Amino acid sequence: MDSSLLRILLEDLQKGELDIDSALRKLKTLPFEDLGYARIDSHRCLRTGVSEVVLCAGKTIEQIVGIAQRIAQNHRNILLTRASKEVFTAVEAAIDSCQYHATARIIVVNPTRLNRLGKIAVVSAGTSDMPVAEEAAVTAETLGSDVDRFYDVGVAGIHRLLHVCDDLMKANAAVVAAGMEGALASVVGGLVACPVIGVPTSVGYGASFGGLAALLGMLNSCAPGVSVVNIDNGFGAGYQAHLINKAVCCASS
Repeated sequence: MDSSLLRILLEDLQKGELDIDSALRKLKTLPFEDLGYARIDSHRCLRTGVSEVVLCAGKTIEQIVGIAQRIAQNHRNILLTRASKEVFTAVEAAIDSCQYHATARIIVVNPTRLNRLGKIAVVSAGTSDMPVAEEAAVTAETLGSDVDRFYDVGVAGIHRLLHVCDDLMKANAAVVAAGMEGALASVVGGLVACPVIGVPTSVGYGASFGGLAALLGMLNSCAPGVSVVNIDNGFGAGYQAHLINKAVCCASS
């Protein structure tokens, strides 16, 4: 952010030429910071409550470190998604406080435990779906939601899911990660009262077409209350589940 613009805004506020609400609106739309290879949206947290999330895939290690260092100057619980161990090693060397969730492939920079709200259920059909499920779970936990995990409860052994039904029904939102035909999202949707977010995964044999079969299966769910994110998008599902959970908690408080 250009500090001169911020100074002008504060001076106008001090002189009474700008009221607090108008100043806040301007803060939400002040320019980004241009690093040359990335434009840091340093006011995203002010607008949405969550700082900018960094997708590591497709970026060089130098770019990732540079972006993370800049955001870390003003924010906490910064999510770096799709991060390899190699990326974590570089980030850890440059930033004192960071944590790596290997299965989820997420780095949290300046991790700070929040008072966790409500309840989200993260469900996976098989153990092979765990990386995507964990991406959702770690995302939601980092943002401040309480998460219960129910892994390897797919429809090939439906009794495993029925065994945890009582716990599933306590959730304000459910994330269901499943590959193959993606049937688990429909089954969970038929059991719970909360919104279900289906995450098709790229797990499966040839005719699963890299998750396309699961995606279409979830989109065609006959169970009401099932919405679907893109293939392997655990982050998007976890973020959405957190927003639902937060809204439910705020409405009931």
